[in-house]
Amino acid sequence: MAKSNKQTISLPLEDVESEHCALIVDKGLAQIEGIADHKVELNNRRAIITVSGTEVVSEAIKAIKDLGYGVTTIRQSFPVLNMTCASCAVSAETGVKSVEGVIDASVNFATATLSVEYLPDTTSPLGLQKAMQAIGYDLLIEDDTTQQETLEAIHEQKFQALKNKTIWAIILSLPVVVIGMFFMDMPYANEIMWAFSTPVVLWLGRSFFVNAWKQAKHRSANMDTLVALSTGIAYIFSVFNMLFSDFWHSKGLHAHVYFEAAAVIVTFILLGKLLEEKAKGNTSTAIKKLMGLQPKTVTVIQADDTEVQTAIEAVNVGDILLIKPGEKIAVDGLVTFGNSYVDESMLSGEPVPVLKAVNEKVFAGTINQKGSLRFKAVKVGKETMLAQIIKMVQDAQGSKAPVQKLVDKIAGIFVPVVIGIAILSFLLWLVLGGDNGIVQGLLAAVTVLVIACPCALGLATPTAIMVGVGKGAENGILIKDAESLELAKKIDAIILDKTGTITEGRPVVTGVQWLNAHDTDKQILLSMEKQSEHPLAEAVVKHLAGVPTTALSAFESITGKGAKAVHDMESYFVGNKKLLIENNITIADQLQHQADAWGKQSKTVIWFANSKEALSVLAISDKIKETSVAAIKQLHEMGIELFMLTGDNEATAQAIAQETGITHYKAEVLPQHKADFVKELQNNGKIVAMVGDGINDSTALATADVSIAMGKGSDIAMDVAKMTIISSDLTKIPQAIRLSKQTVATIKQNLFWAFIYNLIGIPIAAGLLYPINGFLLNPMIAGAAMALSSVSVVTNSLRLKWKK
Repeated sequence: MAKSNKQTISLPLEDVESEHCALIVDKGLAQIEGIADHKVELNNRRAIITVSGTEVVSEAIKAIKDLGYGVTTIRQSFPVLNMTCASCAVSAETGVKSVEGVIDASVNFATATLSVEYLPDTTSPLGLQKAMQAIGYDLLIEDDTTQQETLEAIHEQKFQALKNKTIWAIILSLPVVVIGMFFMDMPYANEIMWAFSTPVVLWLGRSFFVNAWKQAKHRSANMDTLVALSTGIAYIFSVFNMLFSDFWHSKGLHAHVYFEAAAVIVTFILLGKLLEEKAKGNTSTAIKKLMGLQPKTVTVIQADDTEVQTAIEAVNVGDILLIKPGEKIAVDGLVTFGNSYVDESMLSGEPVPVLKAVNEKVFAGTINQKGSLRFKAVKVGKETMLAQIIKMVQDAQGSKAPVQKLVDKIAGIFVPVVIGIAILSFLLWLVLGGDNGIVQGLLAAVTVLVIACPCALGLATPTAIMVGVGKGAENGILIKDAESLELAKKIDAIILDKTGTITEGRPVVTGVQWLNAHDTDKQILLSMEKQSEHPLAEAVVKHLAGVPTTALSAFESITGKGAKAVHDMESYFVGNKKLLIENNITIADQLQHQADAWGKQSKTVIWFANSKEALSVLAISDKIKETSVAAIKQLHEMGIELFMLTGDNEATAQAIAQETGITHYKAEVLPQHKADFVKELQNNGKIVAMVGDGINDSTALATADVSIAMGKGSDIAMDVAKMTIISSDLTKIPQAIRLSKQTVATIKQNLFWAFIYNLIGIPIAAGLLYPINGFLLNPMIAGAAMALSSVSVVTNSLRLKWKK
């Protein structure tokens, strides 16, 4: 919104139906300081206010809402293009806030998104886009599906361009470095280096100069500014020295060139940006996969009972849809006919499909099993639970504070200081240097800028991260970004999903008790379970692998209870206890005692019987991983508070918690509640890690400070998470925390080495020692010191490889 002293804003009102309502709003606005004039138009349902800034408009809207009325505003998020650093985010945010009709705006540099609230009658996405373009950025205002495709294309194009630039920069810089270090006296050495370094600095590195100019226009500075200044000065100074060497020779000085310094700086910084760009784009991939869970077309049952294939966008609330075996459910609804098991693991995280009968709810993105269902659409489009999960993931990822790169932060102060020292040293030499004051002053200024080269700064973090990430990969820990690796050392609370994280994530037979074990009985049980549609039947089939099957003369599936079969004129039953009671089957005490014991352990009990008596009882459960207990013990010893969240029932959750040593747990937790619990811990000052493996964990993973996915889990969880444990072994989490501590320590050491040269070298380069002992630092030595700082940083990073 414009920053003029007086501006008139029209606020569209909601629920203001009478003169009395209008009067209440009018009195409320009168109480707000900063509103110069106001009136409420009941006919147009508008409040016309004259204010002096965005803050007053926001306050007016809040006051109207507090009175019980509404103001029609639109909240939207848009991807922002062409940002290169955190300073760009500030500039872009300021630019959007200057647009009339914008109530509030924030630009997240980490996710490159703009979150904005605006008045729809005053501005539009097109208006916001034009405002962004006017200050050198851009906004994607396409619809969601096209937007994702466009973003991916832009990211890929940018990555390929950077890759090509980096490769060419390395190829062209190598001969410059070799000549500059070993063959300085060869014929035409300077001219050859000039020829090779010119395309590196002026063509491949032109983006640094362009971005530095943009920063200068906004009165700010970043790494691009430092790169542009140091390479630009070194390059121009070298060209002058090469073309006008007699100028220096006449004054008894040697005309050094610094082409290799300029070329190598550009090459190293391009390499760092390439590595950074490679890590981007994970959010769009995760969201795209979530969107892919929804089918494109559905089968709609018409009034005359005919089936019609329809695009999902055309489905309306109240439509009757048909879902066949194996199909994905398209929208949220209520079953009207049929019954089937539905895999809801993407919502609950639980591996056992849920039986759906008439009047049961079904959800978009879940997968129907063997039966057919008809259901009435209740929620469609953006109202479905799947759409809400997608939105929550997007919001969680976009709500994080912008990642302020440490080097960019430092450069913001460092660059003006270095420029100031260079100018000051030149002026002091000019005043106090006598006959050679201009020459010595110019040399001192250039030496300051050369020694203040950001090469070591640019390498300090990425080299340590590269080695740390590589070491993690060797140990089965995939780390996606520097932020999570840095934060991991600060973790003091870890939330663990149960299924697939602490446990194996698949039901298996954990116990069998036979009354009298006969081979024929095992063959009949296996044959029945092979024909059964029940999801637990597969566990029994796997348990009886190797047992031959036998022919059944009849088979009947009994919904919600089990199955019945006939073999050799005898009836057999497999299922729950209710099935046995209904058929007057006796149960031996030893089998009942065993079933009761398993029930207390929250295991699922399956009975197998003939027409007279129970023959065996089986226990099925999701086994705890062998390493989970040891991992939880290690994390406790590290002083980390552990929480288990699960969509499973209270009894099962309690049993797992007791067996693993977890004291804090919550059962029957929905996806959005997991994210809420993460926020609750964060509000209490905790650095929270979320560990999960399913789609249902994706929102919590995106919300957490550090997100860790199990490698054997869903692709979406791995896309959203910043760390992935390939083996799904929880003992890797303590290892990741220890690796984080080592890597952060290395980064701090690197930054120390990167700065110590500047802290010592810059004053010497400026001529601090000249009044004391007559020593002046040669620019060539300054360049060598810069190179030495880079070598020390890389060497220190490599030490990480040999740490345990």
